[in-house]
Amino acid sequence: LPACGERVPPSPPAAVSQVTVRDALNQALDEELERDERVFLLGEEVAQYDGAYKISRGLWKKYGDKRVIDTPISEMGFAGIAVGAAMAGLRPVCEFMTFNFSMQAIDQVINSAAKTCYMSAGSIPVPIVFRGPNGASAGVAAQHSQCFAAWYGHCPGLKVVSPWSSEDAKGLLKASIRDDNPVVMLESELLYGVPFEMSEQAQSKEFLVPIGKAKVERQGTHVTLVAHSRPVGHCMEAAAVLSKEGVECEVINLRTIRPMDVEAVEASVVKTNHLVTVEGGWPQFGVGAEICARIMEGPAFNYLDAPAVRVTGADVPMPYAKILEDNSIPQVKDIVFAVKKVLNI
Repeated sequence: LPACGERVPPSPPAAVSQVTVRDALNQALDEELERDERVFLLGEEVAQYDGAYKISRGLWKKYGDKRVIDTPISEMGFAGIAVGAAMAGLRPVCEFMTFNFSMQAIDQVINSAAKTCYMSAGSIPVPIVFRGPNGASAGVAAQHSQCFAAWYGHCPGLKVVSPWSSEDAKGLLKASIRDDNPVVMLESELLYGVPFEMSEQAQSKEFLVPIGKAKVERQGTHVTLVAHSRPVGHCMEAAAVLSKEGVECEVINLRTIRPMDVEAVEASVVKTNHLVTVEGGWPQFGVGAEICARIMEGPAFNYLDAPAVRVTGADVPMPYAKILEDNSIPQVKDIVFAVKKVLNI
């Protein structure tokens, strides 16, 4: 013990470093391939080319052809191979170059993967992860820019996760690979190169983010903002702008679309009495629509002081022209406008 009056040196702060979402995903894949020999990665250009987005950089050289597998351009084919491998006891990670192309394989994802455990009375688990970029990128038009959170979140038998930060990306991918159910992991191409702070704990080999738990990214008292994936960052920016005007937003990073953490949203709404949902997807039957319905049906409805407001992508196929694209995706100004509308200021 220090002598009386002796100054105790402060304990060193936990090491925090900047890690891009790309590197966090690469780290997660590397650790899980090393940890469990049943895990393997397959998809277009994932091996020798190091991945279309360099998520699998270095993994083919380290683990070889049996663990990191380049496939033909046939989503229906390689997704089917992956689902069959999962039924046979392996743990595949199936990469779609964009989730728009998962439409080629949606029969495998829904009819083969999602429903089999139920239809076999629990005797055939399907431990598979379908992952890749989802939602809008930049300048790639309608056939590469759709958000499938509502589509896959609609289906019982699937778990659906949607990370924002590097911590989300690493922890959710590792949790998804270890889960015995099929998981759809919807990443954002525009976030791959974005660095986030990651603690020493988040960089450890046993760091997992539990599926089905949202995270409060910012505490607030006036309005609840709920988002997933890239729009979480827009909400944080909008919250910083509104804070200068005396409005304190509570920002909830949903992290998981299915099963949805409605309790976290309810607890926040009880505190703030106002709700705004933000998503890049289309408005009709969207994630925000589901959140609003669940709040209306539950106990938190009695705490609302104004109707909930949704901020969504425009109800059109994504335009190619940049100025039109910008107007089709929720921007910070749209969130600020929605908050002021719901607060009547």
